[in-house]
Amino acid sequence: MSESIARITQLSARSTESFEKAIQVGIERAAQTLRNVTGAWVKSQKVEVEGGKVVAYQVILEITFVLED
Repeated sequence: MSESIARITQLSARSTESFEKAIQVGIERAAQTLRNVTGAWVKSQKVEVEGGKVVAYQVILEITFVLED
């Protein structure tokens, strides 16, 4: 049986396009710094509004990565 230990770190990501783009940007950036990224949980979402219009999408992600031996 294979065992592993994972760690979870939280980050914020923002996009002017969509929630999906903010998630993608956040995961891609996390993978540049963290090794063995295996998943992400979208903890919260919010939008920035100016003049009654949505101008940006922000997500708080919890990124899971497996620790190396």
